[in-house]
Order: sequence, then C-alpha cells, then structure tokens
Amino acid sequence: MKTSEMSSDKLTWTLTGATVTCVLAVYVASAPRAVSGGDSGELITAACELGVAHPPGYPLFTMLSSLILLLLPLSSPAHSINVLCAVFGAGASGALCFTVCRMAGPGPGAVLAGGVFAVSRLVWQWSVVAEVFSLNNLFVGILFSLSACFHCAESAHHKKKFALWGALFCGLSLCNQHTLVLYVVIIIPWALLHLYTHNGLSFFGLVSLGTCFLAGIVPYIYLPISSYINRARWSWGDQTSLHGLLTHLLRAEYGTFSLAKTDENLNLLKMLRAQWNHCVNDLSTPVLVLALLGILLSLWNRLRCVFICLIVTMVSIYSVFFAWRANLNIEKPLLLGVVERFWLQADAGVCVLAGLGLSWAVCWLNGRLGWGTLWNTGAWILTAGLISHMISLNHKECDQSGNDVLDRFGREVVLSLPASSLVLTRGDLPGNTLRYVHYCQGLRPDLSLVDQEMMTYSWYVAKLQKHLPGVKFPGRLWDPINTMEKKTFNIEQFLKHNMHRPVFSCIGLTEGDPSWERSFSRWPWGVCEQLVPAKTPFDPEKWAQKTLDLYNWSQSHDSFHPGSWERVANEEMWQARMKTAFFLFDLAENMEKEQQARLYELSYNLYCQIADAQVDYPANWDKNLALAAERLLRSGGRGHGLDSLLSRSILHFSRYLQREPTDPQSKAIRSIITHLKKEREKLRDRQKA
Repeated sequence: MKTSEMSSDKLTWTLTGATVTCVLAVYVASAPRAVSGGDSGELITAACELGVAHPPGYPLFTMLSSLILLLLPLSSPAHSINVLCAVFGAGASGALCFTVCRMAGPGPGAVLAGGVFAVSRLVWQWSVVAEVFSLNNLFVGILFSLSACFHCAESAHHKKKFALWGALFCGLSLCNQHTLVLYVVIIIPWALLHLYTHNGLSFFGLVSLGTCFLAGIVPYIYLPISSYINRARWSWGDQTSLHGLLTHLLRAEYGTFSLAKTDENLNLLKMLRAQWNHCVNDLSTPVLVLALLGILLSLWNRLRCVFICLIVTMVSIYSVFFAWRANLNIEKPLLLGVVERFWLQADAGVCVLAGLGLSWAVCWLNGRLGWGTLWNTGAWILTAGLISHMISLNHKECDQSGNDVLDRFGREVVLSLPASSLVLTRGDLPGNTLRYVHYCQGLRPDLSLVDQEMMTYSWYVAKLQKHLPGVKFPGRLWDPINTMEKKTFNIEQFLKHNMHRPVFSCIGLTEGDPSWERSFSRWPWGVCEQLVPAKTPFDPEKWAQKTLDLYNWSQSHDSFHPGSWERVANEEMWQARMKTAFFLFDLAENMEKEQQARLYELSYNLYCQIADAQVDYPANWDKNLALAAERLLRSGGRGHGLDSLLSRSILHFSRYLQREPTDPQSKAIRSIITHLKKEREKLRDRQKA
C-alpha cells in the first residue's frame, strides 16, 4: 500500500512539474519585452522606486518585483517583471494540476485542469504582463491544493499541519488582490468545522492558526515604511497614520468593494450573462460539460461531495458578489477588458471541476465497463486535443513578445517635449506609461510629471513638493471650490505659479475646473496640449510646421483589438497627426474673413498633406478634410481650383459615409454631397461655355 502511495505521489509531482515547465516555456516565449497597458506601468514604477501602488497597495507584488529587478536584470525592467508574472502563472497551472491529483489521482484530468486554465485566452493574456492577476491565480491554486490535502488527510495531526499552512497562505493571499477574501471567508469556517468534527480543534490550535494568518499579512508593514521613508518619486497615499493606512487598505479613495469611483451600475443578470459567455467562448463547452459531470459524479461519494461543494460555493458566491459590485459599463470594450480580468478567479474553480469530472468519469467507466486502458487513453487524447486547440486559437492574440506599442507611445511623447517641461498627465495611458519611461528607464530627467487627479489629494502635493522642488503648488490640494477657505487652489492659480517653464497637459485637462479659460489658451502638441497665457501671439504657419512631425509613428491604423490599451494608444497617436489642422479649423470659425480664409487654407493644406501620405486612416479624417475643403471653397478658394475643392469635399464626404453609415448626421451629409455635385456640374458647364 505504501509503495502504491509513493508511486502515486511521485507521478503527482512529475505531472505537476511537467505542467509547470511546459506552461512556463509558453509564457516566457510570449511575454512582452516592454511595458504593457493598464496598471503595468504604475506597478513597475512602484517596484523600481520602492513606492506604494494604488489601493490596496499590493506590497507582496511590489517587493517580489523589486527583488526580481535585482536578481534578473533583463532587457528592461518591464521584461524582468513580465517574466516573474509568467512564473506565477505557470505555478498557478501547476497548483490546479496538483489539486486534481490529490482529489482524483494523477492522470489526464489533472493535466486538463492546469493546461486548459493556462492557455485559455484571458489567463494567458494576463499571465505574461506585469499585473497582479497571475500572482492572485497562484494563490487561488495554492489554496485549492492545501484544501485538497487538508480534506484528504487521514489523521488529525496531518489536518492540523495543512490547516496551519492554509492559514499562512490565506493571510499572504490578502497581501495581493482583495477579491480572494471571498474565498478565504468560505475556506476558514469550512476548515474549522472540519477540524472540530475530527477532534482536532483546541484553544492552542486556534491561537496557532491565528498566528499563522497574521504572519501572512506581515508584508503590509511595507506600506507605512515606504511612506515614512518617502524616497519614491512615485507613490500612492500616506500610510504613516492609521487612518491613512486603513484608507489605502479599504480602497476608500476608489470606493470599497467597487472597481472604480463611479455611480454607474449595471444589471446583475447582465454581468453574470457576460461571465457565462466568457466561460463558453474562452474555456469551451467541453470543459463546462466536464465541470458539470464532476459535480454529478461527486454526489455518490461523501468525500468527493464535500470538496466539490466547497469549490462550487466559492465560485458561485464570488461570481454573484463581483457581478453586483462591478460598477463599470461593460458595453464599452475597454471597460469590459478591465472587468473580465476578475473572472479568472472563478475560471480556476471551473477548471478544477472539469479536471475532476474527467478523472472520475474514467474511473466510473472503468468500474462499470472495464477496458480501463481504453478510457484512460481516450481521456489523454481529449486533454491533448483541447489544449492544442486552445493554443492554436489563442496564440496569435496572446503572443505579446513583439508588442512594444505602449513603450513607444511613452517614449515618443516624452522625447517630443521641450526642455524642462512640466507635464500634467491625465488618465492611465499617459500617466502610467510616461511614469515608467521617465522613472524606471531614466528618460528625460529634466521633465516634471504631475498627475492631475492625484493633485486633488493633499498627501500627493505634500510628497511631490519634496521630489519636485521646481513645481510650485499654491495650496494644499487642487479643489476649485472655496479655494480661500480650504487653502486649496484651482488650475488657473497653479498655471500662473508655473509659467517660468513650458506646461503641457497630456491627455486633456480634468473636467470640472474651467478657471484656466480666463487666462490661458491650449495649443495642440501631438497627444498633448501646451498651456500658454491667453495674450501670447499665435503664429499659425510656424506652429503648424513645429508640430507636423512630432512623432516617428509607423504603426498601422486599426491594428489592435477594440478593448486593448494598444488600440487606445495607437488611436491617440493617429489622431495627434490631425490635431493642429483641427485646431486651426476651429480657430477659423470665429475669425474675420481674411484671417478666416488664411486659417481655412492652412488647415486644408495640412489635412491634405497628412491624409494623402496614408493608405488607411481614421474615418473622421475624411469628414474633417471634406469640411475644410468646403469652408475654403466658401472663402473663395485662395488660389486653389474650385473644381478641385468641390471634388475633394465630395470624395471625402462620400468615403466618410461608406465607413460610418450610422453617423447621426448622415442625412445632412448626403444633402451636402448632392448640393456639392450640383455646384460642380454648374462650374464645369460654365468652364465649357
């Protein structure tokens, strides 16, 4: 019997090790060498600077990432941390494989659980970039594995040992992503009840479990230490006080138990339906059928049924709770991309159920019909087929080894700015990417980066005053309401105090404070805008020439998935080409005739120069170019042939309608096209006469 157990244990570790190795090879080969979108830039910057990331702080991820930068200095800081996350992801797949081995014995079901989870689209996608999700997946797998070992342990002594390890990892898991609390609050009472029924619970045992749990959350000490030292040029929050620490841990600045600081709520059933569609599309129908089979086959065995009930309860409660609290509009592709990452935690449970379903189905068929080798071989073929199919399906999208779009975006923006510029960033795209290339890669140390949203927090201004002495803050924080009473400032006051250097906003200024309009103008500068005093003379020809070739951007238009940050960055770079032309057109609308015609002509020439140089470009370029041609036509043409202007306007209005047939103004545009065609016919008739 012992020999059989040793053989089973050896095969378990062999299968687990093989799964981890294969998945790690796939992940490392597909990991990007540069920074990715979302929170990656911020998390890497926190690791480079030993600062604090956004709430709840992710101290464990930050410390491990900082350590890997010292131990594994690859081509870039982003590459090193991406590889670290690949290791976490491979470990997660191995842990799921181990869980099934412990519950059903080593075999194809274990490999299916770890393999299918690893190469499903979302898991693969988020396991090769510097994000906290692969570490969260690893903790999910470890908690599942320890729960299986605890459940199958035959003696109270062994159950206590696994319970202590479980308590430690419950604490550690909460040092990363707080969504795991919904698994932890189910595992803890389940384990305590289990110990109680096996006479393994005592006062000393409870104290030991509590001590292990508290030991697990020790990494949170990093937050007040980092905040107190205040050496990081980028860090979120002030955790030197208990109130500040709790504010950060409970995500009070975002909204506790919410994804974002917004009042938007979606229908619970709609969110659950979206998650179900994800399971069908990404995990596949056969996997869901096997998961259901695992639940059904557990009903006739008490040992199996208890563990299955634990997994099903965790996945169900988590899915319903998250659907209730996910306050983002998933009809927008980018926000759907934010939400769907949190479904990975439930996917792990589904894959374990599927692996158990396959293993128990083979045992059941062998027990009823015999021919064990046949069923086992069939299960291996099914496992290999499913995993191979998913790899072929997802490889193209998930292979990010050549993706450097966000890195190039950040580099192009910072390199285009004048010396010693003050840059006011807005949003995750410019904020996180510019911080990464500036702080982690040392690009353009002469610049000063200030986050607009962060200026609304007093702790941010206090921290920044130490690290950016050249930036003047005329108050405690940015708040346009009651500035005298609260000792705060509005954006106009901030700009007036910093006019000794060029000031740029990237991308745009935060809405809600129009005070800048009294004293300043915004001139286009690629994806950014320069804020200049309103009385500054504007030379349109000189500015057009200055901003014409700001970026060396060769990425083709419309080349990324609509829900990706790469799509957003690429779109910003493409629209940046036209910003000066659009600005001049907008400026002309409020000018006198001669000056108006001059600006229309300059805008039209810029549009033609930029559009004619591209094979494919955004649809709104056609509309804007058509309008510029039509306005210049009305202004007399200024030396341009009237027939040429009419033809340009007709051509680009028509192209625009072909590409955007649902535009609300489509009816009016068709009328304009008809009118312009008539005018062109009249003009040609006059020329013939």
